Amino acid sequence: MKSKHQNQGEIFRALHGRDGAFVIPNPWDLGTARILASAGFEALATTSAGLAFSLGAPEGRVSREQVLAHCRDMVTATGLPVSADLEKGFGDAPEAVAETIRAAAGTGLAGCSIEDYTGRADEPIFEFDLAVERIAAAVEACRKLPYDFVLTARAENFLHGRQDLDDTMKRLQAFEAVGADVLYAPGLRDLETIRTVCSSLEKPVNVVMGLPGATFGVPDLAEAGVKRIGVGSALARLAYGAMVEAAKEMAAQGTFGWAGDAIGFKALEDIFAAYEET
Repeated sequence: MKSKHQNQGEIFRALHGRDGAFVIPNPWDLGTARILASAGFEALATTSAGLAFSLGAPEGRVSREQVLAHCRDMVTATGLPVSADLEKGFGDAPEAVAETIRAAAGTGLAGCSIEDYTGRADEPIFEFDLAVERIAAAVEACRKLPYDFVLTARAENFLHGRQDLDDTMKRLQAFEAVGADVLYAPGLRDLETIRTVCSSLEKPVNVVMGLPGATFGVPDLAEAGVKRIGVGSALARLAYGAMVEAAKEMAAQGTFGWAGDAIGFKALEDIFAAYEET
């Protein structure tokens, strides 16, 4: 009999083998996970920034223990496969990344992502060889698990002032060569660049939408070769943005015009009640 872990990983991997592209949105708590599941999405991904914001902290300031607890919550929220944003793996050394993979897999996740961002402003991207060693260690940890677990390897150049497409593709190709299941370079803003990246790789490619100026949709991205589309922290920022504007209106004008845009009480109750019944 297959474990739930195994089933979730296999289900998640199968989504990447279908024709076309699929959207994997990013909730940041149980309520938003259930809202997205009720909309018909087939898998979810956590957002490190969204989680941090929900805790009143900047991204990168949430402990590994807090993230793992969040992963457990997200796995149990809907029953859908969940992939976790584990940032750099809560350590620089390959061994630290491998340990984080093992701990994260134990929460019931279907997969996770590991990035090459160091978290340091003076040297934001791990040196090439170390970046590859870190992904190789993550792959080895995944393959030793008794169930399927989908590893996404991220090249973060474009988010941190390094607009170097050649180096980004070199990193993604190296991550692919050591066994990463999905490749991801957040921050690509035009279809031609996305098409170039996809054509340089054999494994599925994830992109992130929700960045300003990116107006193309799922058919455009699928035609460019993309398999998986996330939105990162964009939904969280959308929600927080609406709240900030409402707070400004109340504080500055003493009015409550924002209430007309609020979702109805019953609409939310109906979504959440469905989970109590199951």
